[in-house]
Parts: sequence; structure tokens; C-alpha cells
Amino acid sequence: MKRKFVIAVDSFKGCLTSAEAGGAVAEALRTAVADAETACVEVSDGGEGMASAFTKALGGSIEKAYVHDLMMRRRWAKYGVTADGTAIIEAAEACGLTLVGEDERNPVRATSYGVGELVAAAVKRGCRKFIIGLGGSGTSDAGIGMLRALTDRLAPRGGTIDDALRGGLSQCRFTLACDVSNPLLGANGATMVFARQKGATPEMLPLLEKRAERFARASARHFGFDRSCSPGAGAAGGLGYAFMQYLNAEMRPGADLLLDLCGFDAMLDGAECVITGEGRADRQTLMGKLPQRVMRRARLKGVPAWLIAGRVDDEDALLEAGFAKAVSVTPDGMALAEAIRKDVAVRNIFSGVKKLLGN
Repeated sequence: MKRKFVIAVDSFKGCLTSAEAGGAVAEALRTAVADAETACVEVSDGGEGMASAFTKALGGSIEKAYVHDLMMRRRWAKYGVTADGTAIIEAAEACGLTLVGEDERNPVRATSYGVGELVAAAVKRGCRKFIIGLGGSGTSDAGIGMLRALTDRLAPRGGTIDDALRGGLSQCRFTLACDVSNPLLGANGATMVFARQKGATPEMLPLLEKRAERFARASARHFGFDRSCSPGAGAAGGLGYAFMQYLNAEMRPGADLLLDLCGFDAMLDGAECVITGEGRADRQTLMGKLPQRVMRRARLKGVPAWLIAGRVDDEDALLEAGFAKAVSVTPDGMALAEAIRKDVAVRNIFSGVKKLLGN
């Protein structure tokens, strides 16, 4: 009888995609266990690799659109389309932080315009259902750029966002895949929590907060309701707010949404264990990140969850929270620049899987 292993490993950021990391784990298992049967799920919580993972889970195809990035430079961006007309859009494809160098980061200037272009391209293609991944953005414009692009692309010439909303967008339903629960404004909002990592200087913070506050106040007056305090409004620099306020979007935890779509719970039947992980695992992993979501589902089915990561900190806390094993694959003393080389990371994963198996 074969030994079944289910694999659901998030990307090792800047190094391996979810598919690459999961594939390395699967190959290591087949090498070490003669009778291994592996079921590998490409996963994402709404950030890096989201379009690929969700499109694969839904049996769709990857398309491209020529859009503007967060600095208004033209680029091709990928999005997914399924047979039932669902568009899967990864915001980071158009406004991701990785699209700019550290010296270019400027959230006062950065725009989510390209995300609106992706949505408009999918609407014109006939899509009426949307899953939007909000992770990894480099913007803090409260979604103003995204709404401007929708106006430019979908409203009659000289029209407004209201004209676009009364057109094809009125038939569209939006689901946001995101694990961020911050509001738009305040000490826990988009600016104060996330803008620094996007390049904001101390002088920029009050400017960004004031811009978002003015926009939210004007939007509330216009619609007669206010979504700025809704959980997730602060995601992607306030892009979550714009989708909820203007497009009536529903927020869902990205990891759980994907695991539901791919039938993950049924895959656990008969499994000896599930192997999950990410580039770095620590106490933040226990704040709703993908490995924790996988572990909780596995425990409900009585399946132990093994955690593998480039680096593991707070191992005791991770084990106490429910992981059966936790292994760091990067050897002590190895420099980060060496560890994130793709070939080295794969080799380290092979060694890490052997540790998990007790070999």
C-alpha cells in the first residue's frame, strides 16, 4: 500500500514559486520513499503566484493584457480566465512592489491604475465574476488609480466612474482574496502599517493618510455609506477599500478560498501527512498565513501537518500551535544570497524533507 503525502507549500519569496517549492518537496519524497504517492497543490493566499494558483485550481487559462505598472510604465500582465467567465486577477501583476527597485519606491506617486486596466480588459472579454488577489502591492493610493482606469476604459468619453458602474460593471461580482484585516485609516490602517515598507518616508505618511481620508469622506457622501472601516479596506494600500466601496466586493481569506476551490479537504483522505511551508516561518505564520490554514484543516481531518521553511524561528510556538514537525532547510551559516539561489534552495529542500522523514 502506497504512503500518501499531500503537499501545499507557499512560495519562497524571491526564490521559488509555490509550484517550484511544492515540486521540489514531491520529488524529494519520491526519492526518499519508494512507495510514496504525492498530491501537490499550487497555493497562494492572494499574493505572489495567486493568478497561477487560482487559475489552475479552477481549470482556467492564462491570458495577458498590456497595462501600466505602478510607475505608469507599460508592461504585459497575466490574468486568468475560466470557462464560466471568472477572471482571476493578481493585483501585484500590475502594481506589485517587486516591479520597482528600492530606489524607485514612492507610494505618493505609485498608482493602482494598471489593476483597473486588467479588470477592464476582463470585462471587455465578457467576464462577469472576479477573484482579485491583493497581496504584494507597492501602492498606497486607496484604489484611486484603479477607479480612474475603469473610468477611462469603460465609461463613455468624458464620462465618470458612475457611468462605468452603470455599464458592464453593474453585472459584475467581485471577491477579494486577502488575509489582511486592517481598515483604511488610522493607526492600524493602510498608511501607518504598510506604507513604510513600500518606500514611504516619515514626511510622506501624513500626506498619504490625508489623501485617503479625503477620498473616503467624499466617497461616503457620494454613496451614503462608508466601507473605510471594513476589515480589509486597508489591504494593498487601500485598494481593498475601493473595491468594497465602489464595486461592492466581498472579502475572503485568500488561503481558505483557494483551498476550498481545489477541494483540499477531500485530498486529505487517506494521507499520512500534509507538508506545508513558506520562505520564513515564525510567530507571524500563526496570524492566519497559509501554512496555518493548511495545518488547521489537516488537524480537523486527523492528519498531521509538517512544516518546512527556508528558515524556522519560534519553533516551540509553531509546534505548540499544532504543527507536528517544523524543519528549517537552510544550513546554519549559509548566506542569504546563497540560500535564495534556486538550485541551492531546491537542494536544501531535499535535505529538509529527509529531516522530516527522520532519514
